[in-house]
Amino acid sequence: MKLLALIVYFAVMVGIGLYCRKHATDVNGFVLGGRAVGPWLTAFAYGTSYFSAVVFVGYAGQFGWKYGIAATWAGIGNAIIGSLLAWVILGRRTRIMTQHLNSATMPQFFGERFHSQALKIVSSVIIFVFLIPYTASLYNGLSRLFGMAFDIDYSVCIILMAVLTAVYVIAGGYMATAINDFIQGIIMLVGISAVIAAVLHSKGGFLAALDGLGQISDPTVSSTPGIFNSFFGPDPLNLMFVVILTSLGTWGLPQMVQKFYAIKNEEAIKKGTIISTLFALVVAGGCYFLGGFGRLFSDQIDIAANGYDSVIPTMLQNLGPGLIALVVILVLSASMSTLSSLVIASSSTLTIDFLKGQFIKDMDDKKQVLYIRGLIVVFIAISAGIALVQYKSSVTFIAQLMGISWGALAGAFLAPFLYSLYWKKTTQISCWACFIFGAGIMIVDMLAPNVLPAVMRSPINCGAIAMLAGLVIVPVVSLFTPKPDQKLVDDAFACYEKGTVVAQKTALGK
Repeated sequence: MKLLALIVYFAVMVGIGLYCRKHATDVNGFVLGGRAVGPWLTAFAYGTSYFSAVVFVGYAGQFGWKYGIAATWAGIGNAIIGSLLAWVILGRRTRIMTQHLNSATMPQFFGERFHSQALKIVSSVIIFVFLIPYTASLYNGLSRLFGMAFDIDYSVCIILMAVLTAVYVIAGGYMATAINDFIQGIIMLVGISAVIAAVLHSKGGFLAALDGLGQISDPTVSSTPGIFNSFFGPDPLNLMFVVILTSLGTWGLPQMVQKFYAIKNEEAIKKGTIISTLFALVVAGGCYFLGGFGRLFSDQIDIAANGYDSVIPTMLQNLGPGLIALVVILVLSASMSTLSSLVIASSSTLTIDFLKGQFIKDMDDKKQVLYIRGLIVVFIAISAGIALVQYKSSVTFIAQLMGISWGALAGAFLAPFLYSLYWKKTTQISCWACFIFGAGIMIVDMLAPNVLPAVMRSPINCGAIAMLAGLVIVPVVSLFTPKPDQKLVDDAFACYEKGTVVAQKTALGK
């Protein structure tokens, strides 16, 4: 049954990729789906790119074990800050200005917005460097689940997932990933709900499980009774940093923001905001909520020997074969949807912003699509290779690099992108300052964490602080550096002032 479910799942993914070939004949179609993607597809593409196996297996297990039921705040933050506010604050303005500036990627946006080729090239290099380890980390959550469900070598699973993702992305581009993301999103919604119900049922229901959690104590964490079923858990400060990193981070991640480039119209933005928020509430909230009960299985889990990645698989190992099959497809869906989003963002950025004009002068639309497809193969091959090396040599630093990748990308891009959409006084130098600080501080955290203050030695805390610092760095540096060219700024912001006709239900008129 499990194998049959996988075969059907893979066949549907590839079939959709082949069906969507007609939408992927030029750069606009391949990278942005012709900027005509509706609310359901965009919202699910956003949500499935957001939540991968790293969240379901890694973060949910780790933070659920550390903070108990209070880890659910991370999921709530993902829904409100990472989805609702991201759509409300960034969605419309991103769609309008990126189309006005004719930009298909985040580096292209910076290049056109500030009329700077150097900004475009450096931002594309940052994306290339820091998306690779993030991409590699997506395979991590699969190893234990496949070991639990199938008697198949994990290397085969990595190669299979990489090849099938490459086939449907190369064939159908963004539209294929959007349709597949919708299907994968449905699987994630059903899977999370079913798994939570089954796990809680195995512990006597929600109230009994909550009561059991309250009776667990860990002197190394806290001496307070019932701390793991309390409102804010044993460590509210570090929990807050988790919420900031995993929620606010989406505002500066190129593969997330790029979803707003492709959305169809105003109605799609309104519906997409609601759909995306509810999706995040169920999937992210459900993941962290489930992880919060991990300590009920502490008699079966050895964190010192097997790490936090063992928490969720241990909770699921006694489920029935049907539910196990659903869980495996759930985690595959989460990983493949994020992987497809990352490789499109990486390959399109490297082609459009780095190779075109710098190294290859004559690159028409067809050549660009060809190069993007070729680089998708390269990115997937590199990420699969890193995952295989990690698996064969038991190297554990890749999971840590995922947090550093997220922090570096959002720390570098969040503030410059946000202010560029809203504030005319944002300067080119302030963008450089944020790029250098955001990426630089995360590199220091990776290579020499001891030189940083104690609170910043965790990649999660450091990434959250890098994002928040950027929101201060950009306006402060902008106020003390030469003003941007007024005509350039006025041209960029002119798109917001264009008149449009709306129905009277939106505006009464004169």
